[in-house]
Amino acid sequence: MRENFSNRRASATLTAVIDTQEKLAAFLPAMKSAAWLAIDTEADSLHAYPEKVCLIQISTAAGDRLVDPLAGFDLNPFLDALAGRELIFHAADYDLRLLRKHHDFTPTEIFDTMLAARLLGEKQFGLGALVEKFLGVKLDKGPQKADWAQRPLTPRMEQYARNDTHFLKPLEEKMRAELIAKGRLAWHQESCARLIAESSVPPAIDPDDVWRIKGSTFLERPALAVLRELWHWREAQAIAASRPPFFVLSHETMVAIAIAVSEQQPFEHLIPPRMHPRRRETLLAAIRAAQEIPPAQFPEKIRHHSQRPTETEFKRFRELEKNRDRHAHALQIDPTLIAPKHVLGDLARDWDRHAPELMNWQRDLLR
Repeated sequence: MRENFSNRRASATLTAVIDTQEKLAAFLPAMKSAAWLAIDTEADSLHAYPEKVCLIQISTAAGDRLVDPLAGFDLNPFLDALAGRELIFHAADYDLRLLRKHHDFTPTEIFDTMLAARLLGEKQFGLGALVEKFLGVKLDKGPQKADWAQRPLTPRMEQYARNDTHFLKPLEEKMRAELIAKGRLAWHQESCARLIAESSVPPAIDPDDVWRIKGSTFLERPALAVLRELWHWREAQAIAASRPPFFVLSHETMVAIAIAVSEQQPFEHLIPPRMHPRRRETLLAAIRAAQEIPPAQFPEKIRHHSQRPTETEFKRFRELEKNRDRHAHALQIDPTLIAPKHVLGDLARDWDRHAPELMNWQRDLLR
């Protein structure tokens, strides 16, 4: 097996990035006839706002390819060739959401090696750890935080990107065999189907909730009014500059400024000293606008009313938790894979209502 890896790696080093319609057309026949496809994506979420898909890695038995979505050619033939196939991913959640959001693509079937590792009881389920354990290959961690929108890609970036899919098929083969041996393949298939379904639905955006960042829970209404204005200001600045919001102003600084302004305390010292004068002026304008908001239009505080469980519900929760932990210990998997505590709480309050929200394998274990 190790010899096969080195042969494939040698051929992969000759691979050019697919960045034209002609190169894609030349690759499509091999892609359509491939017995399997391994996929990954790279985005620029640490460097741009909103993020975009900067690279799509694909591996087949013929080798590895890097598809460049930023090159401006039509990706639809590529996406069409992916449709209706089982695609191998590692930690597919973010990739699926990116492909759905930016390219309106949702696969019908996947094999997620990270999900497989967790269902097999692996404590370390990062790609590097799994490739080293199952395949005996140590991967270079590489430029994980690189700006994937930069062109041309450096040789090290190309190698790192190829590594993300190069080993997925042999990893999938070993993990599928172990899942079958342990009787958990159906669990994995159901978990992957749930992941596809959840990632295919755009997240609901509540305009009264989106700006309530960490640290806002304990603010009074006047401070919340300032924070809301600051959040909208920061969002506009981040989009205009194509920079992640935390580069504009941190959550902590926004909350501190909101408190100071609402209490009529000095706040200028809280503004980062290196902020550009023009941006500083727009920030001050947003603060002045917040100060002019009438009290009747201040945001309401969100009060979370937690209902204390009855003695019967608490006893049922403990029974469910004990049952869950017993199964998790026997299976040697993380108990939260079966059900996290908040789910156990829901089930203890109303099993008939919340049990259908579980996957079949989870429900069977908890029953």
